[in-house]
Amino acid sequence: MSIPKFSLLLFFFFVTSLFYSPSLAEIRSSEVRSDDRPIIPFDEFGFTHRGRLELNVSKISLGVPSNPSSLDLSKVGFFLCTRDTWMHVLEQIEDAEITCAIQSDIVKLVYTFDKLHDNSSFDTLFVETDSDQYSLVFANCCPQLKVSMTVRSAMYNLDAKSGNRDYLSAGKAILPRIYFVFSLVYFCLCIFWTFLLFKKRLTIHAIHFFMLAVIILKALNLLCEAEDKSYIKRTGSAHGWDVLFYIFSFLKGIMLFTLIVLIGTGWSFLKPYLQDKEKKVLMIVIPLQVIANIAQVVIDEDGPYGDEWVTWKQVFLLVDVICCCAVLFPIVWSIKNLREAAKSDGKAAVNLMKLTLFRQYYVVVICYIYFTRVVVYALETITSYRYLWTSVVAGEVATLAFYLFTGFKFRPEVHNPYFMIDDEEEEAASEALKFGDEFEL
Repeated sequence: MSIPKFSLLLFFFFVTSLFYSPSLAEIRSSEVRSDDRPIIPFDEFGFTHRGRLELNVSKISLGVPSNPSSLDLSKVGFFLCTRDTWMHVLEQIEDAEITCAIQSDIVKLVYTFDKLHDNSSFDTLFVETDSDQYSLVFANCCPQLKVSMTVRSAMYNLDAKSGNRDYLSAGKAILPRIYFVFSLVYFCLCIFWTFLLFKKRLTIHAIHFFMLAVIILKALNLLCEAEDKSYIKRTGSAHGWDVLFYIFSFLKGIMLFTLIVLIGTGWSFLKPYLQDKEKKVLMIVIPLQVIANIAQVVIDEDGPYGDEWVTWKQVFLLVDVICCCAVLFPIVWSIKNLREAAKSDGKAAVNLMKLTLFRQYYVVVICYIYFTRVVVYALETITSYRYLWTSVVAGEVATLAFYLFTGFKFRPEVHNPYFMIDDEEEEAASEALKFGDEFEL
């Protein structure tokens, strides 16, 4: 394998893993079986000046190539490096200064396999005093050498005062408190919304109870995530809270997208039924959300070392984009139908108010999707690793603002223009909706 091709292959594996890798860490066990990849990325972690890496590798088995005399195990092992360091390593390989990343003097060498001495396992403690965000990487610069092993890694920072271990990456150590505060905010919203539904019980619709369910699931989801991160921070393990988090995240995701679709169709206040094309949207969104949540579990639990990790990440991003686009169709159809109704039934003033509301909601949904999918990721990318919590806060604030806007605009209120529908208007709206049936999804 030529040096330029080898370096490009290294660059592909490493940059891809960094582009998608989470900055949370915990005590993680990974199994590598007959793998000949030149670079296998494991976890990424933000160290302070009191950082530690505990690495335990067992059941090591080397598939020796056809020419064992050329086997140099000093080119096989683990190292730590930052993103900037990796770019310099690539330059060294391109300039033929080195033939393997592990030979570079600018990476943090953790362990090389030439120290095994016929052993099949090793334990090492690496002390990191330079604060930065590092990736734990396994390098195999011996062509055709297949490696099998079980890797147990634990990266953490020591508290300067108490000396306790913190298994959350620097910059995300305060996430448990952030999630807990937002969960309290949503529980307060649940109480307020329940009080509002009781007070306005004569004007409520089925969609308002659906909104309450979404808020409750969001609050429970944040509470479980706060406990999940809290246990990881203190012990390195979620102690089962991750299971509850995945359950509530799954339910919340499905309910939120379904709610946006139902509001966009005007279900329960414009009409008590769904058209066939609107049912098709739900039939697309709900299964895709199931796939997205399965992909999220694989991404979180498997880690970037897996062969299919990047594929699952791409599946998750693709499915999420499709869902975000699909929920916009019902809103567009409702805008079209209200525009047609305003021309036909002579009640342009009321329909114009509804049309304006739908247009506002359409814009807000697009802004919410764009901000939480693009801006938050960009913020996480450009922000220093010490302030990665800011991207989480930005995403949660945007989500809270979207929930508040939806609740305020579609609250149970007699004078809400969205609910001002008399019998004649309802009949005209129904005719307009039937007219829209010819435009299938």
